[in-house]
Amino acid sequence: MHQIDWIILSVTLLFIVCYGVWKTRGSKSVEDYILGNNETPWYVVGLSVMATQASAITFLSTPGQAYADGMGFVQNYFGLPLAMVVISLTFIPIFQRLRVFTAYEYLEQRFDVKTRSLAAIIFLIQRGLGTGFTIYAPAIIVSSLLGWNLTLLNIIIGILVIIYTFSGGTKAVNVTQKQQMFVIMFGMFVAFFLIIYYLPNDMSITNAMHIAGANDKMHIVDLSFDPEERYTLWSGIAGGFFLALAYFGTDQSQVGRYLSGKSIRESQMGLIMNGFLKVPMQFFILFTGVMVFVFFQFNPVPLNFNPNSKAVIEKSAYADEYHGLEKKLAEVNNEKKEINLIYIDHLNQGYDNPILRRQLVALSGRESDLREQGRELIKKADSKAEANDKDYVFLHFILNYLPHGLVGLLLAMILSAAMSSTASGLSALASTTAIDIYKRNVKGIRSEKHYLNATKFFTVVWGFIIILFACFSALSENLIQLVNIVGSIFYGTVLGIFIVGFYVKYVRAKAIFYAACITQIAVIVVYISQTVAYLWLNFIGAVMAVLLSILFEATIFRKKQTQEIDA
Repeated sequence: MHQIDWIILSVTLLFIVCYGVWKTRGSKSVEDYILGNNETPWYVVGLSVMATQASAITFLSTPGQAYADGMGFVQNYFGLPLAMVVISLTFIPIFQRLRVFTAYEYLEQRFDVKTRSLAAIIFLIQRGLGTGFTIYAPAIIVSSLLGWNLTLLNIIIGILVIIYTFSGGTKAVNVTQKQQMFVIMFGMFVAFFLIIYYLPNDMSITNAMHIAGANDKMHIVDLSFDPEERYTLWSGIAGGFFLALAYFGTDQSQVGRYLSGKSIRESQMGLIMNGFLKVPMQFFILFTGVMVFVFFQFNPVPLNFNPNSKAVIEKSAYADEYHGLEKKLAEVNNEKKEINLIYIDHLNQGYDNPILRRQLVALSGRESDLREQGRELIKKADSKAEANDKDYVFLHFILNYLPHGLVGLLLAMILSAAMSSTASGLSALASTTAIDIYKRNVKGIRSEKHYLNATKFFTVVWGFIIILFACFSALSENLIQLVNIVGSIFYGTVLGIFIVGFYVKYVRAKAIFYAACITQIAVIVVYISQTVAYLWLNFIGAVMAVLLSILFEATIFRKKQTQEIDA
């Protein structure tokens, strides 16, 4: 990187940390530290909710997902606006009325301490893993492309987040996320307009969309009813609805954002703001990835975007064979560029040439075949190597095609997103551990300051735990999918507990506790068997927990309670 990039990157990150510490220093109570004294206005609630979900994985992995598979991933978010309405009308009024610090406090009031603890422990497991991923994801990609030490980068990101989260708690998270969202969205818009600027001079966005469409990248809605199809309208509305309902309604990293709102109305407006903006934001990020695909129709594309893979193959016996594939790909790239330029000329004359479209599809197929052969060689060279390169596409474009200064800005965007979502997760892990586990089980009367110090202590402890998670994580097929998979395995069960608590009033503690335990085991088994797409796990978990609890209440535990009364 150029010196100006280092300056912009360093100044941006240090400003966010120092500003967060300065604005929120001196919390005097647990309420101030966890709820921010309920002083957060609605627009900050909305930005904080969006920033918590919009991790670095979103901005690194989503464009790569669109580059490889097109716009279909946006269907995952179709159920989100409806979930925001349900949470605003149901969850927020109950949480605010009961004056809870965490979502799981409600479960003890509705059921018992076992159910509260079960939900809290499930949350701590999945959020601990998820927060580790939010550090690891950008760290491994940035370190691979820039040659930085991965472990050191994990530690730096983690410590920066610990500093201001320890200092100001929820208030620090909310304050810093305003700056982080500005950096993130400004960086994305800059990248998008530069991509358009770099396209051939006589090429419009409409023409770019035609090229993307010819390569099946603009297929947004899939009406298939096949449960194994990963992205469909139905899985997005049903599975996406339950995932969003669980994430925003029961995950303390999100609940903590709107519990800090000034009032019920301010919290509701913040969530509705998220409902209005989230789908367009994801659409824009995916569309940016599609435009990166179009950009590489006119510029050289590597056989594999992951530089680690290149290093692995160069040291192996397959290097010559790999170089042969690279030469073939270069020929395909040149032919592809020529055909695309002719296709654009025809489009400008008002004629969408079907013969040229077929040629483009054939060339893309040849490119995909060559890239797949390259991945197979990488796996042969090292079976442990990560040959999938979707997550490296966008950062490859940033580092190789953006001017000096903007590279630093875009890296600051990525690391800001990592810090934002990590801070929310860290704050939630600490508050849940302090309130739902420690405070509920500690004996004797303790002062307000004691619990404040305990929450700060758990902030540091969890900070180092998630750094360890980050250091020992491993890449999957695609990071944005990995995060959603982890959430889908656990969220449905917790959501089922809350649905029963809110709506099925006659079900009592024992029924829902054992129903939740069985459901969680069943969901894990279903995921391992890979019989359905992962988004359906949210639906299965929530519905199974509800139905089993009703069944248990009507049979097993009803009989026991009747026997106890008769005795």
